[in-house]
Amino acid sequence: MLSKNIKASRQAKGFSQEELAKRVHVVRQTISKWEQGLSVPDAHLLIALADALETSVSTLLGATTAEKETPAHDQDVTVLAEKLALINLQLAQKSETRRKILRGLLLALCGLIVLTFVLIIKFKSPYLTWDYSNPETAVVGVGLHALEWLFVRLAPFVLLGALVGIFLMRKKG
Repeated sequence: MLSKNIKASRQAKGFSQEELAKRVHVVRQTISKWEQGLSVPDAHLLIALADALETSVSTLLGATTAEKETPAHDQDVTVLAEKLALINLQLAQKSETRRKILRGLLLALCGLIVLTFVLIIKFKSPYLTWDYSNPETAVVGVGLHALEWLFVRLAPFVLLGALVGIFLMRKKG
């Protein structure tokens, strides 16, 4: 919700991401990440952002108030901190889920590559003994040979890349 509110407020004011970034003293990419929900501003940046957009922090966080807003008190700061902590937790959970899915896909890719190598070794390229005088068999044999040739040359690099990816995505700590 914060990301949508930031974008909507920026567009309502007619600011580009670059203009808003200059007003808040951050780079444009930071504004983009906030609007995409990839990160959230710190408390002091959230206050600066609200000032630049001429709105309240609670409005950016999605709170609706019927009465005129008063200056921030200790309670308001606590509520703000709790909302930011919740948003950070949600972003962390989303990131962890993505990491687990990608790691699982890389593990599956490694398994598929190893299984394919085992099958190639076990069946010893059966198309090599085919009758190439028959045009249909010859075309299939050449196609299978080309696929095997590409696989044997590219799969080790893909396997190595997948293993490095799995290693880099391991859970630290």
